[in-house]
Amino acid sequence: MSLDIAPLFICRAGLLRKSWFVRSANPHPLGREPARLTVPSILTRRLTCGRRTVTIAALNVKEDSVTQKIATPVRIVALVGEGSVSPLKSAPWHDVLLHTRLKWVDEQYEMLVFSDNFYQSNNEHAKHVAEEVSRANILVVVAVRNEESVKWIQANGQFVPNIICFESSAALTNKLGGLIIETENKGNIFRKLAPISQLKKLDESREVVQTVSAAWDRYNSDDIRFCLLIIINAYITPVPILKNLRAKGFSTLNCMLKNCGPQILNCLLDPNCRKALQCLNKCSPVDQVCNYRCIASYESPYLEEFSLCVLQKNNCLELDAKIPEKPYVPPMVEFRGEELCHETAEDLFVGWLGISEWSWRVVAGQNPAYDQFPCQYQLFYRGKARGSFWYEPVFQVRTLEGSLVWRRRKYRVKRGKVPGTFYFSVLDNGVVSNEFWTIVDVSDDFSWGLFHYSGAARVAGQSYSGAVLVSPDGSYPDEKEHQRLVSALDRCCIKEWELFTVDNCSCQDPPLWLPEGSKLHYKVEVQSSKQSSL
Repeated sequence: MSLDIAPLFICRAGLLRKSWFVRSANPHPLGREPARLTVPSILTRRLTCGRRTVTIAALNVKEDSVTQKIATPVRIVALVGEGSVSPLKSAPWHDVLLHTRLKWVDEQYEMLVFSDNFYQSNNEHAKHVAEEVSRANILVVVAVRNEESVKWIQANGQFVPNIICFESSAALTNKLGGLIIETENKGNIFRKLAPISQLKKLDESREVVQTVSAAWDRYNSDDIRFCLLIIINAYITPVPILKNLRAKGFSTLNCMLKNCGPQILNCLLDPNCRKALQCLNKCSPVDQVCNYRCIASYESPYLEEFSLCVLQKNNCLELDAKIPEKPYVPPMVEFRGEELCHETAEDLFVGWLGISEWSWRVVAGQNPAYDQFPCQYQLFYRGKARGSFWYEPVFQVRTLEGSLVWRRRKYRVKRGKVPGTFYFSVLDNGVVSNEFWTIVDVSDDFSWGLFHYSGAARVAGQSYSGAVLVSPDGSYPDEKEHQRLVSALDRCCIKEWELFTVDNCSCQDPPLWLPEGSKLHYKVEVQSSKQSSL
């Protein structure tokens, strides 16, 4: 049996983390082993700009230009069609591009966004836009179809080394690495005439552009940021957080075979574990929903033992992800007119448990990979041991066969230094994940709450952040609470249009139960006015 170990994606309660494993004798996740994740010299990925299909013919980017850190900051200018609307709950594309939060990655990254009607304004504004475009490393064109705007971009974008357009006029031309993207026919001719060494680079680089295209097509702010980071990493300067997307080379394979031979063999011999690896091989490396469904559909103890050995015990991928420091989200400071203390904060987590079978139900979440799965229940409770506190999320997943299955995880929870902040930890599918949670706001009548989290699966090389909006029955807060909710989201640097609504239909028979000896509220009582509604 040939060794074919796919990328393994480790999930948690609707939350997913991914880590690369080795494929056969070639350990790189994209089927190669370059110095960086994206060191493209020639690309042949077909892209669609408007109605015209184009093929990247040649980029001719030197590897040393990618591996050396440049001193000047990354400058991105985005030109957006006036009045254009995105698929993100019909949020204007202008607002979406403004909200990419690139400075969370690096303060040196600068992105300016302009509507394409600037040429209709005064000369000073048009001159300012032209100056910014001339200084840009990357020009991003989104939903620009106006003929005058297209002509302006063609005239003023000549010296921008990287131009990428999405959902825009077919007259606009993509350019990467300083070279124009040729039309499909020219690209095919180029490929026929290219030497074997260049064909290899063509094939390698195609997957890089596929990653960019797939990221954009998922239409959420996190993936749009990821799309821009891939371009930055490929053509301007290395992006440190992308280093965890690749394996380390043959040292990874050697580590796995030396330390985890029985676990690898057991996984390959087990039908479910083997199907999981085969399923993961078919997923795009950044399609987190696809990868999660593979794990949920074929979850097995052998898969857990495999990841426990390869990742947690031996760290064969040599990764070390950290919990993100940004954004800093302050916790609420008082509840029902009294200063928040640790006991009260824990009671806010406990929520409706005792009156209902659960603490909270998730209404919506911000993270596109972690918060969109159906029927999410939260169980917070105090344990039998003094000072112990636990979190058990229960959630539903639709498998690849179309059936709905329940999953449940168990987190240990410790108080943070500041009341309303907590440290979570869990051993999930063989990997330890650590998270920092903040109670951002909970209404006085317990009708809704907002919790923010940042976390990392250290040895899986994954860090993440997000937020969940909760209520007692999974319904959205009343309109009268809207302004307070928006204010709470602002403190998380989250826009309401970023939230993914959870499907809370067809949630029959969730596996809700508490360990014997569990304790609930300590100080706070749930108002009786809401009890009747449950």
